[in-house]
Amino acid sequence: MSEQLAPTKAVTAAPFQIPNQSELTLFAPDLQLLESNHVVGFNSRHLSSRPFSLLRSQLVKRMKARGHQLVGVTSPAPGAGKSFLTANLAATLSRLPNHFIHVFDLDVRRASLAANFGLMGEVGLERFLSGETDDLKRIGRHVEGTNLALYPCYSSDYETMPLLASDRFAAFIASLRTLPSDHLILFDMPPVFANDDAMVVASQIDAYLMVIEQGRNSQKQVMDAIRLLDPSECIGSVLNRYDGGVGDPYGYNYGAYGKYTDYFSKGD
Repeated sequence: MSEQLAPTKAVTAAPFQIPNQSELTLFAPDLQLLESNHVVGFNSRHLSSRPFSLLRSQLVKRMKARGHQLVGVTSPAPGAGKSFLTANLAATLSRLPNHFIHVFDLDVRRASLAANFGLMGEVGLERFLSGETDDLKRIGRHVEGTNLALYPCYSSDYETMPLLASDRFAAFIASLRTLPSDHLILFDMPPVFANDDAMVVASQIDAYLMVIEQGRNSQKQVMDAIRLLDPSECIGSVLNRYDGGVGDPYGYNYGAYGKYTDYFSKGD
């Protein structure tokens, strides 16, 4: 199976040009839409943004300590809240001074980055991955007033395995690795048990963050998901909708983050 999950040939494609944020179309999100989608990470004064700020600090500290630049967010199964967490983590990361944040939606089958931020378009990352365009400037949007660039997918009928297990995808990842260390790259990954797409992505990036939903994902399911992604590094895990932590009205809770990170991560 492993021979089918990653390119078997050397990457020969020329590196792709990753746009500067100044080259991207400027995008001003609708604040009411963000609020209705519970994307609160842009507003440091919003009570519910506090857990994401704490998560940001923990994640960035681990990334810097381990020399990581490319990190994905996944979950054992759909519905655990990984895309919700990705959106808020992206928003709160964008408040970091002297950093540039790039967020790519690789959950092609269930793309949600566009909906969470209110992006509309016809040319998404799926067109780039399929080879229909090499121009990432057509896809990316620079969120006004921030250092955040969003690269959404839009609804499509593409078979995802040929897109993600290709030499083209490997060349894309190699291009991202040429960015300076003050650029942080976040991927909204597919869920692990939805198909084998998450295993392909995890094999190409530095590490992943596992999102777990209380009552939906059992400990066995989580451990099986981590085993499937092995040897890729689980940099940490977040328990979503945790009863008993320091909660917020959106169902995300930070109270168990430290405990579950210690239990599930590969170690410091």
